[in-house]
Parts: sequence; structure tokens; C-alpha cells
Amino acid sequence: MNRSAIRAVARLEIAEVMRSRALAFSIAAYLTLAAIFLLVGMRESSILGFTGMGRVLMSFTHALLLVLPLVGLAATGQLLPSVRADGALELWFSQPLGRTSWFTAVSLVRLGALLVPLLVLMPALALYGRLAFGQPIPWAFLARSLAVAGVTLWCSVALGLLVSVHSRSRARALMGLLAVWALGVALLDFGLIGLMLQMRLPPALAFTLAGINPIEAARLALLSAADPELSVLGPVGFFLANRLGTHWLLVLGLGWPLVLGALAWCTALFRFQRGDLT
Repeated sequence: MNRSAIRAVARLEIAEVMRSRALAFSIAAYLTLAAIFLLVGMRESSILGFTGMGRVLMSFTHALLLVLPLVGLAATGQLLPSVRADGALELWFSQPLGRTSWFTAVSLVRLGALLVPLLVLMPALALYGRLAFGQPIPWAFLARSLAVAGVTLWCSVALGLLVSVHSRSRARALMGLLAVWALGVALLDFGLIGLMLQMRLPPALAFTLAGINPIEAARLALLSAADPELSVLGPVGFFLANRLGTHWLLVLGLGWPLVLGALAWCTALFRFQRGDLT
């Protein structure tokens, strides 16, 4: 892996991301969600014991767990079909540039373009609540929220790249992205409970499906800080909280999306290294 080549590709990719509308869209989505929850979250009522800025951060991060996978998948899922259609890959690899270097640089830039605005916005949101409303900053929960959001983005970006390298056209990539996101949303606790009741699935199978869903695992890590019994998630949360405990729920919520993302990225890289570029 050539570091100078990675830096060169990264600079060009950053310029491309800055020119595109994807970055502006993701920042606008973050700001819109933050503004909504800031307006409604500073009222006196509480959610799971959180009030003020704790409530804002709790609600904001929980909403992001549904938005971030879609944003991450959209940022990378159509990457390879697009550069194939434009002929950019042939131009890139007519230079002394390896496939691994190009793939690594593009992955890092796409992930950074989505993650850096979030790393700036969430502490700024907490600081604004401190200065404007005199609310204490929940540093521990802020750190947990940033970690959960980061691993969720990493996993979704990696899965998007995996879809991208297996798609020969933008239409097929789009269908694959929607299928991956819909599957993740369908395997959240409310979908699993409905599926269990409708199809009479064994409860252990429903709980296992909930645990291996990276979105649900991230939700468990986030909510376990506020509600150790996870009563808000109903039977799924109660079962997992009692079987695993708060500490292991955090490990599951951070570790599993991280590992799944690494597996997806390595698989995508292996496919890209040996696949047809045209």
C-alpha cells in the first residue's frame, strides 16, 4: 500500500466530495434533526430520566441511528458503478496507482466526510445548550453517542462499498442499498416482535436476530446508558439486558458493527482487487 498514492487520491476525492451535493445533504440532515430536537427537547418533560441537553442528545442520536445507515449506504453504494460509467477507473489505473491504495483512500474520505461534521455538530450542540440555556453537558453520554454514531457510520459505509463492488449498474446498486437498509430496519425490535407473533418464531431466534442487526446493537448500546433494563424495547430489550448486562450490551453495540464493517470492507476490497474494472 503506497501512502503517497493514498494521499494523492484522498486530496482529489475530497475535492470531488466538496463539489458534490452528498456532503451538503448529510450536513443539512444533521442540522435539521439537531434543530428539531433542540426546539422540542428543552421542555420540562423527560425521556428515560434525561432532561434538557441530555434529552436532546438522547433523542438526536436515537434518530440518527435510523438516518446514518441510509446516509452511509448512499455515500458509497453507487461509487463503483458511477466511476465505471464515467471511465474514471481506466484513467486512474493508467497511472502508477494500485487498486488497494485507491480503494483505501476513497473509503477513508467517504467515511470522514460523513463523520467529521457529526463530530463537530454534537459537541457544538451540547456547548450551545450550556451557553444558551445553562444546561450541564453530559460528557459521558456525549462520548457514548459519538462512539455509537461512529461505528454505525463505519459499518454502513463498508456495507455500501460491498454492495457497490457487486453491482454493475447504478440501478442494481440502488436496489441493493435499499434492500440492505430495509433489512436492517425490519430487524429492529418492533419488527421482530411482529414477525415473531405472526410467524410464531421461537423467541430465542428473534432475540438472536436483534443482536446481530448492527442498527439494533447500536441502539442497545445507546439506550443501556439510560435504561439498564431496556424496558423501552419491550421483551427483546428485557431479555438481552438480563442475559448480557449493561457492560456487554455496550461491547456488543460498539464491537459488532465495528467487526461487521471490517469484514464487509475486507470482502469488498478482495472483490475489487480481483474484479473487472470495466
